Amino acid sequence: MLGIRIRLRELYCQWWLKRYQWTNPHAKFGQRVKLKGIPIFDLSPSSHVTIGNDVTFTSRLSSNLVGLCRPCSIGVEDNAKLTIGHHSGFSGVAIYCAREIQIGEYLICGGNVSIWDTDFHPIDAIARRANRREAIASRPVFIGGDVFIGANALILKGVTIGDRAVIAAGSVVTKEVPPDEIWGGNPARFLKASIPSQRERVEGR
Repeated sequence: MLGIRIRLRELYCQWWLKRYQWTNPHAKFGQRVKLKGIPIFDLSPSSHVTIGNDVTFTSRLSSNLVGLCRPCSIGVEDNAKLTIGHHSGFSGVAIYCAREIQIGEYLICGGNVSIWDTDFHPIDAIARRANRREAIASRPVFIGGDVFIGANALILKGVTIGDRAVIAAGSVVTKEVPPDEIWGGNPARFLKASIPSQRERVEGR
C-alpha cells in the first residue's frame, strides 16, 4: 500500500510538471526532469528559462531528511535569464532571478540553499520608502559545473563560483570563488584547496 501511495505521488508530480510546461511554453524543460513534491514556479512570460535534462527538484519534506523547511521555489522576473545545467539537483532551494543566473551541470545543492542575483529592495532608505524598483541593485550569478553547495548556504548577487568548488554549509557567498577551492563562513572565505578527483589523479592533473 505504501508503495502504491508513493507511486501515485510521483505520477501526480509528473502530471503537474507536464501541465505547467503546457501552460508556460516560454520555459524550456529538458528530458526526465523529476519532481519530488510540488515546487513553486513564478516565471515571467517574458523571461528566458532553460532547465536541462535529469534535473531533480525535491520539495516534499519527507523526501530529504536533511531538515527541509520549504518547497523549491524559482522566481524569474521580466526579461531575466535563468539557465540550469543537466544532472543538477536541488532540495528546498530558493532561486530568484531578476537579471541573470547561470548554473552549470552536475550541481549538488544542499537543503534550503538560496541563490539570489538581486537585493530585492533599494539600499537607500528614501528609495525604499518610494519603492523605486529602478534603484534595486542586481548583478548576474554564475555557478560552474560539478559544484557542491552545502545546506543553508546563501549565494548573493554578482558572485561567480568556479568549477568543482565546494561551499560549506551555512556560508554566505559575497564574492568570486575560484575553481577547485573550498570556501566557508559568513562572509565566505577560502578554507583550502579541494581534493582532486580520481580522474584528475589518474590523468596527472
